[in-house]
Amino acid sequence: MKRIAIQGLLGSFHDIAAHQYFEGEQIQLICCSTFEEVFEHINNDPTVIGMMAIENTIAGSLLHNYQLLRESGTTVVGEHKLHISHCICCLPDDDWNTITEVHSHPVALMQCREFLSKRPNMKAVEDEDTAGSAKYIAENQCHGWAAICHADAAKMYGLKVLENNIEDNKHNFTRFLVTCNPHKADFLRSINETNKSSLVFSLPHEEGSLSMVLSILSFYKISLTKIQSLPIIGHEWEYMFYVDVCYTDITRYRQSIDAITPLTKELQILGDYKDGKQSM
Repeated sequence: MKRIAIQGLLGSFHDIAAHQYFEGEQIQLICCSTFEEVFEHINNDPTVIGMMAIENTIAGSLLHNYQLLRESGTTVVGEHKLHISHCICCLPDDDWNTITEVHSHPVALMQCREFLSKRPNMKAVEDEDTAGSAKYIAENQCHGWAAICHADAAKMYGLKVLENNIEDNKHNFTRFLVTCNPHKADFLRSINETNKSSLVFSLPHEEGSLSMVLSILSFYKISLTKIQSLPIIGHEWEYMFYVDVCYTDITRYRQSIDAITPLTKELQILGDYKDGKQSM
């Protein structure tokens, strides 16, 4: 049985992503209140695997998670792209005319902004977790409150779904990374099947330093799928660059890493893995 540390409660999108990624396998979830806690579990027990959201097609990147990933010492061994669909739910004896407050994670509220704008009588209240909002309403019998969460979470906590698929944009996906202790990586992936890698590097404060790195990746036919810069704390106007690359030839990929390494001040491979398919 695999033990998976996630941020959030049962019924959260991390829960759904973990079960989809490890479909057909027995897993035990370790529910954490923060992403920091996810990495603490991995560091304290090398057998624990982490599942962590890294970006959303609407809300963008989870910037803090990039920093946590780099500092954790863990290795990325997989990814999963989950379609995000929200419902609004409440206690069974509540209805549209009794709801005065809608609780959810701030990102979920933002993703349902148009839906909520048409219902000004409902006050939007930010909570820590989508499934956590549903659980709190159910356990405390909060009449007049509704939660925005996945329909599976509503069912799990015995709430009534008032309306499903209330997100403003139906092309809403979140990308999750699967991380683990580096010594356990080869048990969770086949290095010969990898076609994607996540890198992080810093560069000398010199003209053209980034374009030189990108030109070399292009020469080796390495496809750049994402680049995200984050400031280096304490070093004004210097940045860490987080880059995702895809490749069809692992030998050329390794050659490209050897070629760009002398051009960087610091380069770290966060993980090699197989490109994840989008799950509806």
